[in-house]
Amino acid sequence: MGEKDTASAAADAALVASRAMLGVIARSVSSALDDVTLPQFRVLVLLSSGGPLRTGVLADRLGVNASTFSRSLDRMVAGGWVRRVPNPDSRREVIIDLTEAGRGLVATVSERRRHEYRNILSRLAPEERESIVHALDLFTTAAGEPSVDDLLTLGL
Repeated sequence: MGEKDTASAAADAALVASRAMLGVIARSVSSALDDVTLPQFRVLVLLSSGGPLRTGVLADRLGVNASTFSRSLDRMVAGGWVRRVPNPDSRREVIIDLTEAGRGLVATVSERRRHEYRNILSRLAPEERESIVHALDLFTTAAGEPSVDDLLTLGL
């Protein structure tokens, strides 16, 4: 097989694997969607990975209008997922931070995903799992770290 053929075969394998992984992601997020919407879960993920943010910065990172986003934040505050905290450096600014419930929801989804991956990978022999780890490490290095914006699209 030539270099172009192996690249095509690798791309096809990655495409199929990505569909399997998207299934795991969808299943891990589905129960959280009983409590929050996917856009709200995106907010929780962003705060979980990036820490507390000013309202305007958070809206910008999500690519939404700040005034529209404010109504969504009101619902998230009322639901106990996030809290508004005055910025100690500027009284005019408000910082949005996760509550323990918000942090817990993100952690639960992440753990559910990790558990499902563990179950899937446990079906393989130890040397096959080592091959998977090696292949995923290579793929991650070649792809580079995804941006927060890329991950937020899927609520990751």
